[in-house]
Amino acid sequence: MNPKLPYVLLVGAAVIIFILSCMLLSRGRRSPSCESQPRIVEKTGSTSQSLVFADLTPEEMVQVVRYLQGNLGVQLVDASRAKPSDNCIASVDLQIPAKAEVLRFLDGGGARPPREALAVLYFGNQPDPNITEYVVGPLPMLAYHRDVTVQKYRGKVPYHRRPMLGSEYEQNVSGFFVHPVGLEVLVDHSSLDISQWAVSRVFYNGQYYRDMVQLESAYVQGRISVQKVRKAPRDGDFSSMKPRAPSAVLFPLQYEPQGPRYSVRSNHVLFQAWSFAFGMSVNTGLRLFDVRHKGERVAYEISIQEALSVYGSNCPGGMSTRYMDGSFGIGRYTSPLVQGVDCPYSATYIDTHSLSETLRPSKRKASLCIFEQNLGSPLRRHYSNLQSLYYGGLVNSALVVRSIATVGNHNYVWDFIFYQNGAIEGKVQATGYASSSFLHGDGLRYGNRVWEHTLGTIRTHSINYKVDLDVGGVKNSLVAHDMAFEMVRAPWSPEQQIERPRLTKKVLDTEDQAAFRLQSKTPRYIYFAATSKNKWGHQRGYRIQITSFAGDHVPEASSMERAISWARYQLAVTRRKEEEPTSTSIYNQNDPWTPTVAFADFINNETITNEDLVAWITTGFLHIPHSEDIPNTVTVGNSVGFLLRPYNYYDLDPSIYSHDGVFFTSEQDFTACEINPIACLPKTASCLPNFPPFTFDGFQNISRL
Repeated sequence: MNPKLPYVLLVGAAVIIFILSCMLLSRGRRSPSCESQPRIVEKTGSTSQSLVFADLTPEEMVQVVRYLQGNLGVQLVDASRAKPSDNCIASVDLQIPAKAEVLRFLDGGGARPPREALAVLYFGNQPDPNITEYVVGPLPMLAYHRDVTVQKYRGKVPYHRRPMLGSEYEQNVSGFFVHPVGLEVLVDHSSLDISQWAVSRVFYNGQYYRDMVQLESAYVQGRISVQKVRKAPRDGDFSSMKPRAPSAVLFPLQYEPQGPRYSVRSNHVLFQAWSFAFGMSVNTGLRLFDVRHKGERVAYEISIQEALSVYGSNCPGGMSTRYMDGSFGIGRYTSPLVQGVDCPYSATYIDTHSLSETLRPSKRKASLCIFEQNLGSPLRRHYSNLQSLYYGGLVNSALVVRSIATVGNHNYVWDFIFYQNGAIEGKVQATGYASSSFLHGDGLRYGNRVWEHTLGTIRTHSINYKVDLDVGGVKNSLVAHDMAFEMVRAPWSPEQQIERPRLTKKVLDTEDQAAFRLQSKTPRYIYFAATSKNKWGHQRGYRIQITSFAGDHVPEASSMERAISWARYQLAVTRRKEEEPTSTSIYNQNDPWTPTVAFADFINNETITNEDLVAWITTGFLHIPHSEDIPNTVTVGNSVGFLLRPYNYYDLDPSIYSHDGVFFTSEQDFTACEINPIACLPKTASCLPNFPPFTFDGFQNISRL
């Protein structure tokens, strides 16, 4: 035996032990995947019932199209290729059943309402061209279609009110909204025969011309001051969104150390004490139904109604712009979401489907996201350093449901946020490109110069929501609380005067009393009051709190104001009626002088005490574009919305029952996990998320505007 062999074996064994030790230590330092952690979800309520609000499936949309093709007796052209003189299907969407039917089904054990679709058709190839709306049902075995146009709008809808088809738009420069060229053309396209369309006026560099011939003649005679405008490159140059700096250290990410604490099944969401159904209207976008907290319904419907922008300019196109984005389709132009930017990377992403201006459904991949968000601040807290020493607090972690609509230059980030204290927030953040005009003459009266020939034009943005609260049932009243100072003599010292605030109370009995003009003083506490009371003898209520920086409303003397008369009011509360489902109409955009729906007609001084009520909330902001809006407007400072907050609805703050609460005293070992769950964070935080690969399907099968 070689005498050196034992030493060789000993050294070899030591090396192996060293390598194994390094591997074990390395594995010990590696963070485990969060996927192995348990999923925490509180389950309440019935998921299947929420399907009464579920969007149409692609298969159902196809069924409706085939039924219409076979039962209307006219040829239907695919809207993506249709001329104004053709018949086509403009859209197919869910027909929401009547509320009474739904409540009988949800609460009374009644039959499930029939599932129906609402189809909007353009009949251009008719002796009397018109727009017709059909309710088609029942799905899945279609057997009938009812013309509901006259019933809904008290008359036929003229053909000229139809929203323009997407095929009528064409542009292809990145950020062309901020590349005006100073040439604008007014086209008379009243005829359904495209060959009859004609130029009726031309605008160039501050001057108006009868037609292109007159403009050319003036140019040849040297009577035109020509502005040298460089052709915008395809990448947009200054308007390009391409970053001007390379990527560096990765920005912070959000993750769930023990997995998601919410569940999404079909169109139904559960999160702690919350449950609700969601959907996506092709016209108005994201909407919620049957919103419950601790098993009790607090809202039947919360939905977006309209997004309006009114522009000013000294150019004809800019000064006449009144965008009612619902006409173009807030839901139709809901865009695919980018992981880690539009929503947290680990959010739940949901596909939505629509049938609009085509005979086939389109899929919008990952166009809705749901996530729980730690807002980085306490929902409530107190640190006691008087008498006893203790700390009590609750992290402000909320569930967010989000969609983002890109309607032309406008990008709207729509959020509905659910807090642990029973509050709901509706919020919209505005971004996208600023629309602009060619800078000339007195242009600076209407905005700021943001590039060489670009005037960022002043505009107002107004957003309207429908909030159908059911507080302790469908019978509610509207109550206003506020304050006033009163002067009193001190009881203990009559010569001393004290000014003290006191509570003022008023029940708003009629719709006229409950209609608050945009810039008027509004009671600071307005709430829907139930017929029931809490433990302390107060009417249970939900308060409406609005955050808005709205500009002025269009003067009511304007010939088109009635089409947007919902924007007169920051808040209007009316009786709920099936015949008043929306505050506006997609047909108002192209004929605002004879509006198909005029919200002002909803307010007719009816009694609103102990009735089923709807709050119509308007929020908004004034936007004066400035150089920092190039290339894009940021969301910071452009966020508005409303809160729905419990007001004596509970006997105490319901968030005290949250599992996230933290409490410890000076006498306790607050480093122990059983005393303080935050103390376990170093162990929990060692769990790193196993992020899925990045995907984005936003450039496939899209609806173009």
